[in-house]
Amino acid sequence: MKDILDVFIARGDLAHLALFLWATAASGAAFTGLRELVAANRRFDEFVRELSQFNRRYSGDDA
Repeated sequence: MKDILDVFIARGDLAHLALFLWATAASGAAFTGLRELVAANRRFDEFVRELSQFNRRYSGDDA
């Protein structure tokens, strides 16, 4: 990582380095948010299934 940083500093491409770091952080945040959204969706689906099973059990339906 030090070598890459030295190359950017020597060429004066600090703006590109900053843009790369920002894009990496933004992509990581988006990935983390998407992963949390998928987990929340899975938990909600499990809740709805359990609620449906509860309703079938106590409503008198045998289906």
